[in-house]
Amino acid sequence: MPPIQPRPLWAGRTLALVGIVLVAFNLRTAVASLSPIIVRLEQDMSISPTVVGLLGMLPPLCYAVFGIVTPALAKRIGLEVALVVALAALSLGLAGRGLAGDARWLVAASTLTFAALGVGNVLLPPLVKRYFPDRIGLVTTIYVTAMSVSTFTPPLIAVPVADAAGWRVSLGLWAVVAAVALLPWLALLVHPRRQAADVLPEGVAPGLLRFALRSPLAWAITILFMVSGFNAYALFAWLPSILNEIAGTTPAEAGALLSLFAAMGLPAALVVPIIAARHGRVRLLVGIASVTIAVGYAGLIIAPAFATWLWVAIVGIGPLLFPLSLVLINLRTRTHVGSVALSGFVQSVGYLMVAVGPLAVGLLRDATGGWFWPLLFLLGSAVPAAVAGLVASQPRYLEDEHAEA
Repeated sequence: MPPIQPRPLWAGRTLALVGIVLVAFNLRTAVASLSPIIVRLEQDMSISPTVVGLLGMLPPLCYAVFGIVTPALAKRIGLEVALVVALAALSLGLAGRGLAGDARWLVAASTLTFAALGVGNVLLPPLVKRYFPDRIGLVTTIYVTAMSVSTFTPPLIAVPVADAAGWRVSLGLWAVVAAVALLPWLALLVHPRRQAADVLPEGVAPGLLRFALRSPLAWAITILFMVSGFNAYALFAWLPSILNEIAGTTPAEAGALLSLFAAMGLPAALVVPIIAARHGRVRLLVGIASVTIAVGYAGLIIAPAFATWLWVAIVGIGPLLFPLSLVLINLRTRTHVGSVALSGFVQSVGYLMVAVGPLAVGLLRDATGGWFWPLLFLLGSAVPAAVAGLVASQPRYLEDEHAEA
């Protein structure tokens, strides 16, 4: 495939770039804005622990289900129109959460919210490929960084806003942010000189998504994606409890260490896509992630009370596999239709596996009465990541595998 000559980042693509960044910023706000004030909702609406657990499982489950249907939706109505529909649904869902009168309403509005986010998750990589085929690494870095920022921002303001104006405003204000993200895409749809539409026509290659089920490349990238999400969701659910029991940390200390774990994703978002796209060092990056996952959990198992912050920070490096898997979706496809198919497969299957992470860790903890085996189980996730990295690092393309099959 001949190299694509780069052109200025803003050249004729300003609306697309602004739109991609705004969409990316919305992809984590719904998850991060609820947990800090969930106690207030429990008190106000008598939400049971079962409902709280269901709300925790909804994001990866919805991401998985709607990752499956999104490629077909994009084929039928186009990438941009599909994204506009998703953003409109996201705005309604977020507003609905703020207006929820009971637990059923809250679950329904949250389902709509996370369904819309599931569509957005899948559409962003092919939209990057459509509008920025010459800047895949840079634009992926920009939008993954926006996602990282959107993970930190809601917890910082959720409680102060709830104190000042109530939890309904604290939840519902994110609907305004989602509505703002609609504007550049609506403008792009009516723009008389839309970029890239003639160069990259719509349409999904027949059977390409089904072929991904038999593609070693697709499964390798899916495993990298799954290992990252599996560890992230498991630790967001259980790290405070783990640290309290094995290291004697206070709730405040455990919360700060959880923030440290999350913060480690920001430098990874900044550098990993560029390293992978410009220098092709995929195997090195997977090696770093696998080693840090193993070393970090080993430290928590062997010496949890010694430099606990160090082990948490080292484990936090492992999820660099997330931005790596996102950029690989574009680096291992030749066309944007291939990117749609691979993105749909990776995120639907990957999130389905991720959804069982917190539950599996909790069940293992209950079965064994301690955290040794759950931590060893999480440490073991470094092995499939390392093996998958050997496959994903090969310069192969999904469309080529499909043609050879």
